[in-house]
Amino acid sequence: MKRSPWIAAVLGLWLVAGCTTIDPYTREEKTSNATKGAAIGAAAGAVIGAIANDGKGALIGAAIGAAGGGAIGHYMDQQEAALRQELEGTGVSVTREGNNIRLNMPGNVTFDTDQSNIRPEFQPVLDSVVKVANKFEKTNLRVSGHTDSTGRESYNQRLSEYRALSVKDYLAMRGVVPQRLSSVGYGESRPIADNGNASGRALNRRVELELIPTGS
Repeated sequence: MKRSPWIAAVLGLWLVAGCTTIDPYTREEKTSNATKGAAIGAAAGAVIGAIANDGKGALIGAAIGAAGGGAIGHYMDQQEAALRQELEGTGVSVTREGNNIRLNMPGNVTFDTDQSNIRPEFQPVLDSVVKVANKFEKTNLRVSGHTDSTGRESYNQRLSEYRALSVKDYLAMRGVVPQRLSSVGYGESRPIADNGNASGRALNRRVELELIPTGS
């Protein structure tokens, strides 16, 4: 009996996604980011293989896709671990979103009030980011600036742009290849907390740095 190519595709994905690891921070069992990337790559490769050929082609496609997706995931796993080590205790949070890594830099830590010049005491923190970024060169870095809703919207927009550009320029000055860098300001348009209270506004005043694997 000939196996359906779609069953083969699902089987290839299931085999890849079944692997788990132990989270080094929570000690809980989880599917590693590398495995998630492999699973996504397997799914894509399996579907392509199924369409192009038969069940055998789907499994071959899944294997090829898993190798590529897993390699990216593993690469970003290593970079995430390095960033967590370098930035521990600095006030910068490290968040993993798929294969992307997001660094949240609170505005009161990074800049003085209503200023876009990076505080001198925060420069060593950015130097730590540069250290990791230059070790993992297969990622691009996107800097975004954000504000709370206090004051004029047009002013907040400009301030967010200037702050993002300051971080981008600092990274370039310290040796990150400029072609890997981009910056954008969102002003008050993307809050992550309630602007109706002081603690929420403090969270909204931030600069985020997203590390994105090239080719993704």
